[in-house]
Amino acid sequence: MTPTLVLVHGAWHDTWCWEKLIESLGDTEIRTVSLPSSGDDPSALGDLRADADAVRSVIASVDGPVVVCAHSYGGLPATEVAGEVGDVRRLVYLCAFQLDVGESLLGAAGGRRPEWWGVHEAQGYIEALCPREIFYGDLEAEAASAATARLGYQSLQSVSQPLTRAAWRTIPSTYVVAERDAAIPVAVQEAMAQRAHQIRYLDTSHSPYLSQPALVADLLREELAKASAEG
Repeated sequence: MTPTLVLVHGAWHDTWCWEKLIESLGDTEIRTVSLPSSGDDPSALGDLRADADAVRSVIASVDGPVVVCAHSYGGLPATEVAGEVGDVRRLVYLCAFQLDVGESLLGAAGGRRPEWWGVHEAQGYIEALCPREIFYGDLEAEAASAATARLGYQSLQSVSQPLTRAAWRTIPSTYVVAERDAAIPVAVQEAMAQRAHQIRYLDTSHSPYLSQPALVADLLREELAKASAEG
């Protein structure tokens, strides 16, 4: 049985970010997760636990095997729940946070908030400053501007909460390093990737699903084929 691909977006984004990739994947069965920690209303943002519930719900809705691909922050809620629900065969960390139990995104960053985070402490949210340079360095100007215009806010709580489970300990995983990433340094990605079963490299910035959707689609087809064979 061909697995279903579940896509989990990163911070400040939503399911719209996968549109080009989904188009490149053709007739692949795909489900997308909309994470509550990201959105346009700072007062309504969820935390990491709410995000984990959202991922859990989508995986549970699939009747059959699943491959989960998570981008950036999306690696946290995917890691939290992928090992406890459904038939998840493989995990793909697309320049994502592949963290362990007890670790948080902020902790993985050494407890220091990046300079490009616009933190609104009292309101409990973060806005992404200079996203064109940080997220979309290899996109054409028009495409980068269009993506920037669709960004939301990110819950401050979501980046501080630690994981309580680590699905990659029991599920085969592939880490995809974005070699021109300005959001997560390559050295940090490679350190996290040591937890994966396989490491792949893409010569892209932080958002390869937008800049090189065909390459990401080919990589994910390989992961789906592996998951199908492992069944």
